[in-house]
Amino acid sequence: MFAPQRGLLTLSDLTREDLERLAARSRDLYHDLNAHDRPLRDKVVGVLFTKTSTRTRTAFGAGTVRLGGFPLMYGPGDLQTATGESLHDTGRVFGSMLDALVVRTAGPVDELREISRAGDLPVINAMAAEEHPTQGICDLATMLMEFGSLDGLSLLYLGEGNNTASALAYGLSRMPNCHLTFATPPGYGLDSQILDDAAKRAAAVGGTVTQIHDLDDLPAEAHVVYTTRWQTTGTVKADPDWREKFRPFHIDERLMRRWPDARFMHDLPAHRGEEVSGAVLEGPGSIAWAQAKMKLTSAMAVLERSVADDPGRSRD
Repeated sequence: MFAPQRGLLTLSDLTREDLERLAARSRDLYHDLNAHDRPLRDKVVGVLFTKTSTRTRTAFGAGTVRLGGFPLMYGPGDLQTATGESLHDTGRVFGSMLDALVVRTAGPVDELREISRAGDLPVINAMAAEEHPTQGICDLATMLMEFGSLDGLSLLYLGEGNNTASALAYGLSRMPNCHLTFATPPGYGLDSQILDDAAKRAAAVGGTVTQIHDLDDLPAEAHVVYTTRWQTTGTVKADPDWREKFRPFHIDERLMRRWPDARFMHDLPAHRGEEVSGAVLEGPGSIAWAQAKMKLTSAMAVLERSVADDPGRSRD
């Protein structure tokens, strides 16, 4: 086990050692779901999802139960925030009744920070506008299980520079000698501050983080080819012709033959025929379904770290 931390809002808050421990714990639980002593016994975890979710919502609900806790599920219209109550007041109430809160939102991470501060409450970011850190933990754990180490990996990401891409940038940039290439349509790249921050972190440990918009500049080597669906949850593209810009970034068997030993990853849900062909998604190089299964055990690892041994809090 590792030292307790209070919640998880962004992977940029974590050290390399934190990330490695979470990835290893996720992998170990993947192989044995019962490799724990129900550390969330007598804990109540709020699970607030204001946007649609299959894998992440199920993972945190089921993960809480498997660890011995009780998940209290909220939908987008269940709270008084829908009638005007402030996040601060909501956070104070949550902190007096819950042991932790898991949130998926299309809003900014700062809203989650406000809830956490107001309630003196561990908050886990299960997706916000800027970043999807629990997906990042899942992805690191999947790559660790597949390759045996995170050091020296080369990952090519094709598609929108969304919150999943940001988590990958923050996560893999901590690992020595890793090389990340984000191939994104013009106008749909990563946030420049996130990209610059990740590039500096990678350079400090012998790696690189770069972004390209021209597929003629694709890297010669890739251990992993990664994509997400083009229409990300909670976002709307203002450009009516955006699909034409994305079309060249479609991943099919012809593209994958450039890296014959590469593994394919996708955070799902997938739209076959858009970002990826069915032949690639279901092909022998795809580890997307193991990655989906890892959502449960990575959620359990994050819950253990954030909730199980959280220092006592006064509840008024």
